[in-house]
Amino acid sequence: MDRKLESVAGHILVVDDDAELCRLVSRFLGAEGYSVQTVQTSGLGVDRALSGSYDLVVLDVMLPEMDGFEVLRRIRTKSNMPVLMLTARGDDLDRILGLEMGADDYLPKPFNTRELSARVRAILRRASSTNTNAALSETASIRVGDLELNAGARTVRCGDEALNLTTVEFDLLQRLLRSAGSVVGREELTKDVLGREFSPFDRSIDTHVWSLRRKVGNALDGTERIKGIRGVGYLYALPDRSGGE
Repeated sequence: MDRKLESVAGHILVVDDDAELCRLVSRFLGAEGYSVQTVQTSGLGVDRALSGSYDLVVLDVMLPEMDGFEVLRRIRTKSNMPVLMLTARGDDLDRILGLEMGADDYLPKPFNTRELSARVRAILRRASSTNTNAALSETASIRVGDLELNAGARTVRCGDEALNLTTVEFDLLQRLLRSAGSVVGREELTKDVLGREFSPFDRSIDTHVWSLRRKVGNALDGTERIKGIRGVGYLYALPDRSGGE
């Protein structure tokens, strides 16, 4: 594929064993200006995803032989390319596990193709913004207490420990640290971090916060670093100047 000769909104790889769904997604996203390729086997999906020819992968969880989680794990060992996972409706375990393993977002089946397109646009916009910000702020860092985030290197250290965060978790932590000590609403987090409008039934941002909390742990004084403010959003707590951190 010679990407220099093409002018498209993005190159999308769909990995799903449902041939009819692949045709539907290809037709719809193709009409939206995307170049879409589909594969129906897990092994070929991994190979294509790691070929460097795509901007985003739409990955079904329920694949035969090798499920979508294993495909995602293999992709993440070598690439941070954006991945949108398709899960069974209402299956919270699939949703949480996928996001914990580094998926950028998820969409339950059956889905509205317009919502799929909106999610794809949001992920690609966020990925582009991440690359631009990293290029503009190669040495920028934020430190709150014993936790330090380097925006250019996209690394996070908590004390002497380097934390392994997903792309979304990193962006979420960066957003919260920039407003440390102040509450950031779920609507604002969804828009700034996930790149789309908040929906009352959308729990994506809460799942990402849940996973991020587990990775950053509590402050040295045992209190939560990231506090949930009921009905509003989340707050990254400033260190206790009286001697906690």
